[in-house]
Amino acid sequence: MGVAGSGKTTVAALLAERTGRPYAEADEFHPQANIDKMSAGTPLTDQDRWPWLEQMRDWLTEQADAGTSAVVTCSALRRSYRDLLREAHGRVRFVHLAGTVEMIAERMQRRTGHFMPPSLLPSQLATLEPLDDDEDGLTIDVRLTPEEIVRQVLDARA
Repeated sequence: MGVAGSGKTTVAALLAERTGRPYAEADEFHPQANIDKMSAGTPLTDQDRWPWLEQMRDWLTEQADAGTSAVVTCSALRRSYRDLLREAHGRVRFVHLAGTVEMIAERMQRRTGHFMPPSLLPSQLATLEPLDDDEDGLTIDVRLTPEEIVRQVLDARA
């Protein structure tokens, strides 16, 4: 979880590769209307997000019901969004990739081929509710390399 540009896709793909788990990218669950809205620089509303989150929850449930642990990327910026994802069968654990505004903005400026423009970073940061102490998860600084982040995630499994 985390704002755009925090490295969710890179870290999740590496984590899935290292663990042999199925992996899904949250962007694949967005309807075209959401992608068009974000591409135009318009932040999504909760009404836009609920069906998207429900689809990810349902995918996680399908994986758990098949006896498989999985990795999925998702901004999961608000506690209420994470609460919905936690409705999936099985354990849902969050890894919040956190960094400075400057670092994330610089990363967003460098990336190519993504529909999320850097202009939406302030709205994501305003929406972000970091993990609460009672939530199953951990927060990791994105100044670490993807390999170091994955190592911390794997070391923290319990």
